[in-house]
Amino acid sequence: MEKINFTEEEKRQIVQKLKIFFNEELEQDIGGFDAEFLIDFFADEVGAYFYNRGLYDAQALLSKKFDELADTIYELERPVSLGR
Repeated sequence: MEKINFTEEEKRQIVQKLKIFFNEELEQDIGGFDAEFLIDFFADEVGAYFYNRGLYDAQALLSKKFDELADTIYELERPVSLGR
């Protein structure tokens, strides 16, 4: 799996959210450098878990949609008779 990379704008938004979380929930100030360090750590160490969960969810959704499509196609079938 390739390394998870964020755009500068995405990283800026994530850093801001992390700083707010630390301030509001933990009552601690965290600097931008420390926040980026944590983001990189989580991306490298646990990012694959979130990525895989997204894949599993997408697969389940596609499977459900394919089942619905198969049912819709089945409903379009016309009856056939063997006699004249």
